[in-house]
Amino acid sequence: MASLFTDKVKIIIKSGNGGDGMNSFKSFKGFANGGPDGGDGGKGGDVYIVGDKDKTDLIEFRYGGKFAAGDGERGGTNFCYGKGGADVVIAVPLGTLVRDEQTGKIVCDVYTDGEKKLLARGGNGGKGNVRFTTARRHAPHFAQKGQKTQPHTLILELKVIADVGIIGFPNVGKSTLLSKISAAKPKIANYHFTTLSPNLGVVKYYDKSFVAADIPGLIEGAADGAGLGHDFLRHIERTRMLVHVVDISGMEGRDPYEDFLAINAELEQYSPTLAALPQLVVLNKCDAYEAEENRKAFCKKCKGYAIYPIVAVTGEGTRELIEGIFSVLETLPPPEPIPADFVEYEAPDGNDYSIEKDEEENVWYITGGLVDMLERNVVLSDPDSMAYFQKVLKDKGVIKELKRRGVAEDDTVVVGGVEFSFKE
Repeated sequence: MASLFTDKVKIIIKSGNGGDGMNSFKSFKGFANGGPDGGDGGKGGDVYIVGDKDKTDLIEFRYGGKFAAGDGERGGTNFCYGKGGADVVIAVPLGTLVRDEQTGKIVCDVYTDGEKKLLARGGNGGKGNVRFTTARRHAPHFAQKGQKTQPHTLILELKVIADVGIIGFPNVGKSTLLSKISAAKPKIANYHFTTLSPNLGVVKYYDKSFVAADIPGLIEGAADGAGLGHDFLRHIERTRMLVHVVDISGMEGRDPYEDFLAINAELEQYSPTLAALPQLVVLNKCDAYEAEENRKAFCKKCKGYAIYPIVAVTGEGTRELIEGIFSVLETLPPPEPIPADFVEYEAPDGNDYSIEKDEEENVWYITGGLVDMLERNVVLSDPDSMAYFQKVLKDKGVIKELKRRGVAEDDTVVVGGVEFSFKE
């Protein structure tokens, strides 16, 4: 039966839209046309992600998930602000790496318990018409619309956080070793791929400790996706060192040294960085028939590695192994989260634009964040609003760029929903 362990999923997030500003005027008995009193719209809700030490995998997102924060409410009359949208908080296991699907960039690395990071910021609420009053404009008949946000698709990828990764072929005794040196209780049986998910265990030695991860058995071709290896190689990417377990008994008809070379070749192919990690070699099942002869042959061929003979099922030799692991860990730098490529998703800032010309129709189209901003602010029927529209186009350099590109008198220019003839 296939494992339910899930360590890579896709989700869609969307922060809330900002609420529209209110366009209203005071009105009460005997005074029907008072001054403007439209309030601002509420800010859209944010989307957060938080680390939860009690979660072990991403199974709750297995069949996809959509997380949308609440929209801000529209501004009210009598200077009342709209209510802000509700935030969304997504809880994930520690070690979850968040990537943007479109660009592949790292959004964040959730590394510690309770760590809360902002993924997408909600749109700002639009300004009410009272905000547009000036010494010359006493009764603006327009308000600003709230910022609209866009959905984003994210890849959540779990990379377990462990100091030591226990690797090796299937059925060599990795889970048994972990159960002997820690309080972990992994599933153990005498057949391949018993372990279908990484098992973590805390190994204590006097006042010191480290976290070890039993990684599902690798096979030749794992780096190309064979067996379970490709799915789980990512779980040793965070480890500071490797413990390579070899079945020295040779009872399954394989050569122990060839197994050792094969696994290291898979590591090198998958990631040279992984292959370069400090590595201790553990020769398990040393109590088996012909194990001693195999051990001598292995040690003669394997140079440059610290080798520890053990019998995992009884715990023989594990104390010396633990001491050896600690001696290596003490020389290594502490682990750190993977740095993010950017901070968070935000609503368009309204400054970017692009100009394209339809040669056949002789029409100039202006698009981009600037246009989105203008569509929020401009009311075509209001002269003051249109004056603002024209001023923005001039101040942002759009008119100058149109001239540079060769716009002619009376050419049609389209900005969002606004179409006009160009005039000098």
